[in-house]
Amino acid sequence: MLGSESLSWIADKQKRLAKIREAGEALEAEAAGAAAAKAEAERAAQENRKRSGPVPRRPQKSPIPRRSATLPPPDSRVLLTKDGFVQGYNAQAAVDGAKQIIVAHGLTQSMSDCPQLVPLVDAVRTNLGRKPREISADAGYCSEDNLLALATRKIYAYVATGRAKHPAETTRKVGGEMTQTMRRKLKRAGYRSRYRLRKQIVEPVFGQIKQARGFRQFLLRGLEAVKAEWALICTAHNITKLAKAI
Repeated sequence: MLGSESLSWIADKQKRLAKIREAGEALEAEAAGAAAAKAEAERAAQENRKRSGPVPRRPQKSPIPRRSATLPPPDSRVLLTKDGFVQGYNAQAAVDGAKQIIVAHGLTQSMSDCPQLVPLVDAVRTNLGRKPREISADAGYCSEDNLLALATRKIYAYVATGRAKHPAETTRKVGGEMTQTMRRKLKRAGYRSRYRLRKQIVEPVFGQIKQARGFRQFLLRGLEAVKAEWALICTAHNITKLAKAI
């Protein structure tokens, strides 16, 4: 146990300040000595390196990050997909039911598929010289206007009326007369409905493009350039199909 005399400086303010200064100077001297020793060790290491080769540059304590920014094309849009929101375009394709040949394609900025159905059908007629006898499409293309347009063109249609496990059964709003008629037709046919063929006709095509050929994003920028790129992708798909058929 320390005696009272050894701690007498604590009660004296001037003595306390002197003790603090003394301790600070000791710490500074210790730090300076450690820094000098470190510098001397580095200097010696550099001298040794000079004999064997160039001295490597010392890495920075905090690397300066490279700043770069790639802005999306101004005519692309934020689209909602099954994987979440993405910045891009909406690519469309009409596929032949026999050989999975893409007979028409399109690309838009709109997230909605509905306005693309009639242009695709008309493009099929332009490309093949005749209209399709029948078509199948998912619920994204279902609207009174689309169903009326297909009926006017005398095309037998199978268009899902709702996004449900069974395309004819949904709890959403009943819809107009054309939609109700389509719902009854799909429900009446049940498992024999030709709508069920859609999943084995068009869905594998997009799967082959994305998975087999690894095409998951456009490389060009701008609507017209991306349209041309999508046309090339569809053409490459058709060439592959035709090559296998020979």
